[in-house]
Amino acid sequence: MSDTLRDALIDEIKDLYNAEKQLTKSLPKMAKNATNEDLRAALESHLAETRGHVDRLVQVFGLLDEKVGGKHCAGMAGIIEEGSEVLEADVEGAVLDACIIASGQRAEHYEMAAYGTSIAWAKALGLTEVAELLGETLEEEKAADEKLSALAEGDINREAASDDEADDSDGKNEESAPKPNAGRQASARKSAAKSSKKTTGR
Repeated sequence: MSDTLRDALIDEIKDLYNAEKQLTKSLPKMAKNATNEDLRAALESHLAETRGHVDRLVQVFGLLDEKVGGKHCAGMAGIIEEGSEVLEADVEGAVLDACIIASGQRAEHYEMAAYGTSIAWAKALGLTEVAELLGETLEEEKAADEKLSALAEGDINREAASDDEADDSDGKNEESAPKPNAGRQASARKSAAKSSKKTTGR
């Protein structure tokens, strides 16, 4: 439990440090599985930024006269776990890309909230340099989130929806298609009935 606002800030920085470390391992997997080239490039670009975020946090630890280290970020771990389930599921193409974007934006929004809080606390404590460093990272997180939104709203979501419509159409065609030989079986029954009447008449 944090006794002071400074303690709370240090705990938040440790949490963010671990969260960023987790993302440096998760982003390469997301990029590898993305089928859209622009999405893959955006994820790879943000991976480089994320490594820079880790470096900034190291600087923050120095400004706070604290030893560099993180504490397990359960929030980010949960977000990454959900994203991993998507990658392991039987999903592909634009639908997979849409799900990857959703996972990425959950992570971005989590970080944006945490960085925003840390910046407010740093300012309240008069830690201007700390606030400025964290602010640089926050702006990059916002830009990454906006880039993912642009990709989703540009083509990926529309393509994913088209894939769903195509699947629904295929399913309806299969349901409405006549059963094999159904017409022949009906004709055979009629012929058999006529033949039976002729035989009885004799």
